[in-house]
Amino acid sequence: MSGFYGNAEPGLAPLILTAAMASEAAAYFDRLRKAYFPAARNFIPAHLTLFHALPGTRIAEWEEELAERCWQSEIIPARATGLRFMGNGVAIVVEAPALVSLHASLALGWRDVLTPQDRQRFNPHVTVQNKVKAAHARQTFDALQSVFEPFAFEIEGLELWHYRGGPWEAASRFPFGGMPE
Repeated sequence: MSGFYGNAEPGLAPLILTAAMASEAAAYFDRLRKAYFPAARNFIPAHLTLFHALPGTRIAEWEEELAERCWQSEIIPARATGLRFMGNGVAIVVEAPALVSLHASLALGWRDVLTPQDRQRFNPHVTVQNKVKAAHARQTFDALQSVFEPFAFEIEGLELWHYRGGPWEAASRFPFGGMPE
């Protein structure tokens, strides 16, 4: 892979790190994603991405570090606070100060291998629509804006995924306060 996934070794899939959201919140976000994301491009569930492309060659290191950090961590409170118009899509903004702190700590230790996208400021969100025309995204934003109500939920851990160009393949799950799955 090249370009966006330029830090990955040839032939080895990059890894994506996401937050494991409580099942009710995940189901809510996924219902919105199924309703608004273009069906031909919607082959992964709704997700909150922390890192988009970690080098797959270092999976053992990532798993060891994430297992240790998550075992020592507590469930993170989060709040879906509003919507963000993204030009060609819509996202739900998530406030989770402890998740932002965890991300910053991980990014500091991993800074030498992060892609430019993963070096950017972390703004937690769940994308429910993307890759549509701006007018369509604006309609979705306006419709959701009229009915959206902020709500609290929990982030129960972290999930590591293999990215191979299509549906993501689960690599590991790291519950907060528990053993890796």
